[in-house]
Amino acid sequence: MHDIDDFERRGVPAIFVASEPFRNAAITQSAGLGFEATGIYIAHPIQDRTDNEMFELADGVIQELLASLTGSATEH
Repeated sequence: MHDIDDFERRGVPAIFVASEPFRNAAITQSAGLGFEATGIYIAHPIQDRTDNEMFELADGVIQELLASLTGSATEH
């Protein structure tokens, strides 16, 4: 979260990706740092997924991630 804050303060668009159970922690930490971080939340758990499963997760959020970074709307 500190990296996201640093990028944003320097005018570099930034977004984080985390698994769903960490949503509240991310919100709390960004609020503690004094900003509202933009995040994409994916299915949990992560650590035991195969490479192909990770590619599928990434494919499922890449358009949303790019739209958040560029300010573009996407169609779902």
